[in-house]
Amino acid sequence: MDWLQRLLSFYNQVRPILDVAILAFLLYKGYELLVRTQAVQIVRGAGALGLLYGAAVLFRLSTLQWVLSILAPGLFIAIAILFQPELRRIIIRLGQAELFRPDSKPGIGHLEAVITASEILSQQRRGALLVFPRKVNIKNVTDTGTRLNAEISSSLIVTIFEFDTPLHDGAMIIHNGRIVAAGCFLPLSEQQDIRKSFGTRHRAALGMTEQSDSVVLVVSEETGAISVAFDGKLYYDLSPAEAAKKLRSLLDRGAAKAADGAGGDIPETLNPGEPETLPAVEL
Repeated sequence: MDWLQRLLSFYNQVRPILDVAILAFLLYKGYELLVRTQAVQIVRGAGALGLLYGAAVLFRLSTLQWVLSILAPGLFIAIAILFQPELRRIIIRLGQAELFRPDSKPGIGHLEAVITASEILSQQRRGALLVFPRKVNIKNVTDTGTRLNAEISSSLIVTIFEFDTPLHDGAMIIHNGRIVAAGCFLPLSEQQDIRKSFGTRHRAALGMTEQSDSVVLVVSEETGAISVAFDGKLYYDLSPAEAAKKLRSLLDRGAAKAADGAGGDIPETLNPGEPETLPAVEL
């Protein structure tokens, strides 16, 4: 039984390290999830209220402490109502995300084929939607289209988005270096202040990125503009080189950080709620 006692003794020594390591991993994954859903504002607001309450207790501000104690339940209910879309996205991602699976991304050759096809479609004024799933499972979206499981090629992408093909109106799903499906239906954006110049295709791209961590490449049928959507934001009217750089950065393992800081010469994020006038896009 000496070996069992030695094993228990060893476990007691490493248990604090294991405990902290697991907690740190869960906190990191939770923070990553919050950042991707833009729900970090909820945490900041709750943290500010907590600090205010702590200050009231520390400095014995009994009136402020009493008011906060009364308002706290109502404030949390108000936060739940105001941030309902963000909270729903968190729950969806908790149910669908595969935390231990690394992000998948297409190879350089596959990405070049996608950009080449997008450039051709842009020149010919053909609309296109290409979705690149990451960690969040989008099987429910994939099942709405036609399964292909085909090799990625610019010719196939251009052919699928021809005007007279049955699949040209939907979205194409590209995952693990394969064209998984085409003709898929995407959820439309829930943003209330989205500008009216954006048509269904751009609204669908934004909606897809609001409900998952996917990256979506959009080609406008009306203007030929190439755009990239991620995390509820739209990087509008990029050149093929800029679109390739943005896709590569977002599909990298550090995609969550790349969405905030990557780009250099890439135009700033276009917020659909901003007042600038843009050319009309497809309806």
